Amino acid sequence: MVRISPVRRALAPVNSDAAQRVSAQNYDEFQSDREVWDILQAQPDSLLRVTMPHCDAPTAQAIGRDGSPESLQHGAEVMRQLAASPLMRTIPDLLWVYEIASPKRPSAPQIGLGGCAHTNQIRTESNPGGVVIRNEGIHPDKAAGRARLLEAIGADTGFVNLAVADRQGELLHALQEIARERTSDFEAGDEAGNRHRVWLVSSADIQKRLIALVGREAAAYVADGNHRSAAAASLGHEHFLAVFFPVSRMGLEPYNRLLKVDPLPSSELLGKLETAFQIQPLGPLPGFRPRRIHELGLYVAGEWYELRVRPEAFDAASAAASIDADIVQRQIIDRVFGISDARDKRVNYVGGNKDAAWLKAEVDAGRAALALSLAPVTMEQFVAVCEQNQFMPPKSTWFDPKIRTGLVISLLEQN
Repeated sequence: MVRISPVRRALAPVNSDAAQRVSAQNYDEFQSDREVWDILQAQPDSLLRVTMPHCDAPTAQAIGRDGSPESLQHGAEVMRQLAASPLMRTIPDLLWVYEIASPKRPSAPQIGLGGCAHTNQIRTESNPGGVVIRNEGIHPDKAAGRARLLEAIGADTGFVNLAVADRQGELLHALQEIARERTSDFEAGDEAGNRHRVWLVSSADIQKRLIALVGREAAAYVADGNHRSAAAASLGHEHFLAVFFPVSRMGLEPYNRLLKVDPLPSSELLGKLETAFQIQPLGPLPGFRPRRIHELGLYVAGEWYELRVRPEAFDAASAAASIDADIVQRQIIDRVFGISDARDKRVNYVGGNKDAAWLKAEVDAGRAALALSLAPVTMEQFVAVCEQNQFMPPKSTWFDPKIRTGLVISLLEQN
């Protein structure tokens, strides 16, 4: 049974104006530190000052080193200022309903229940019966970096996105009922035009009902935030900040690739790809986004090509091996270019907040040799990988819309 508990000591914006000023993108949604610095010039109250403190510098040239003692100390000081700010208020024993209305899916907003998930429920090798199932491996250095930040600032600021089956739709119905009964306590917009609304739930009776509905779930799948949950667990924390979303309302966008490799002549490259893909030239389009899984877009030397995966190019019995990101890694990045390590800096992973036209522009500018455009993973694929107790291929799931940080913060001193 999946467990959710109220945040014992929550920090939340006092109103929508405060939520707009404080809330921010997650730290891992950026291509560069300069992007973060530019945002902070326009949004000086942004939580990015806490979650990316090395970027809170007087000039772009003064951006510091991520994770340095100086940046951690600065993040801690900004967090103390934020906790005492008139923009925020402290609330005990809090759950909340969180809705994200996306212009891409206006009739079906994503809605979930926020609170604390339990670190002792995370499935690991030493805890194989855990019901919180991660979808990817953990990089120890990345988790350690987040842990150092959590410890320094004394707060858990980043939500972990947990997907639950909710097969009968009872959790979804209960959350929608709360959202219909009254206006949200606060809301904020984001860079993609999404609206983030929060209904604070302090009533013990309502909390009990919602906790029981989550408790009916056999498993919760980590859709986003594997390293944030690992950071909390490594520090011995009982809880980590999370939102439980019914699968039926979740969506995914592509996770594309740019390769910074020595270019091959197009004829040679296409010849190497023919054993795994059926290839169709598309010409110099402004961009190309595949319509379905097992169709890929390749942009090289000013031309787009559609690559259709041949059945013999992957193991259909394996949910993880059937993901296009894995096929791309094995059949293109490794087999053709000899890059077997997914962490190799010659591979740039580009999330769904950048489109195929952006990929094309990067190649045209000479910052990459070629681009690979993928179709989004389906929720059915994602759940199948989790249920086979496998890991998703690295950088394969870009859940959209993204959760916003700063809407609820868990203060850890008394947790």
